[in-house]
Amino acid sequence: MKYTELSDKSAADLQAMLKAKKTELFTMKIKQKMMQLTNTSELRAVKKEIARINTAISAMK
Repeated sequence: MKYTELSDKSAADLQAMLKAKKTELFTMKIKQKMMQLTNTSELRAVKKEIARINTAISAMK
C-alpha cells in the first residue's frame, strides 16, 4: 500500500490498520521463531507498511 492511498483515509481507519498490521507482524515473528515462516522478506514488507501508516498518522496531527 502506498502513502498516497493512506493519506485519504481517516484517523480511525489508520489506527485500525495499524493494529491489524502489528498483530500480523507479531504472528509472523512467532512463526519465524518456530521455523514455519518460509518467506522472511514478508517481515520487512510489513514493517515498512507499519512505518507508512505511522507517517500518515503523524502527518494528520
